[in-house]
Amino acid sequence: MPPKLADIRLTLISRVYCHLCSEMADALQPLADEFGVGVDILDVDADPALEARYGELVPVLMHAGRELCHYVLDVAKVRDYLNEIG
Repeated sequence: MPPKLADIRLTLISRVYCHLCSEMADALQPLADEFGVGVDILDVDADPALEARYGELVPVLMHAGRELCHYVLDVAKVRDYLNEIG
């Protein structure tokens, strides 16, 4: 049985001074609200393992270890994914 969307938490790997990260977070919020999913924002610079793995790839939007998109929010892809798992 798939998880309820209300139980879904997307993870945005981000950094504080990154304009692309801010833009993705802003663009993601209406979509998260539409589907009723939560968003956790992780600061890539606060975790050496995240920084080593993602470095300059941020922002990266993930769910359950699956990369959904990076640099720019792919609204259609994320919407399709949320519909698929919901």
